[in-house]
Amino acid sequence: MVSTSGAQLLPNDAINTLIHRLLPLTTILTPNVPEARLLIEHAGLAAREVESSYDLVGLATSLQSLGPQNVLVKGGHLPVDADYNVAREPSDRRWVQDILKTPDDVLFYTTDYMPHPNTHGTGCSLASAIASNLALGGRTVPQACQAARLWVEAGIRSAPNLGKGRGPIDHFHSLEMRKNPPEGSTLDVQ
Repeated sequence: MVSTSGAQLLPNDAINTLIHRLLPLTTILTPNVPEARLLIEHAGLAAREVESSYDLVGLATSLQSLGPQNVLVKGGHLPVDADYNVAREPSDRRWVQDILKTPDDVLFYTTDYMPHPNTHGTGCSLASAIASNLALGGRTVPQACQAARLWVEAGIRSAPNLGKGRGPIDHFHSLEMRKNPPEGSTLDVQ
């Protein structure tokens, strides 16, 4: 909905449809901070400026009032300092916090800040991993979020440097190559 550079990617009429028709059917919504603010403002609610991790709870609560059962506000755009305030200087960036608001609880997921250039697509990858974990069954929403977050973190840590600018995460970090290729394969394994 909102690019890393801040550009709105979805037309206003589509945002209104999303708010009024899709959010009430949503099991989990996973916006970043700019997307959360955009949805809240389009719904006619007040969206405070985020000064600390605790302000993310307010965003999640406002979004949950629009219908989603669970809201995971991703804090990757706003690393925090040792006091959980938005870091003003790059040297103060200590953690990234995501906030999960469930019907009964608020969970803070904290990860060390990683100044890594290859984070393109992390939001989509995270949402897909959460959906996959839920589709497999046997995991609660908080468990699915934690597993997905760990998978994305490993993907960032092992991301190859592809192209110029922000590259993708390593989506295949947990796969191993077969020692013996399948029969008929032309793959040369050393």
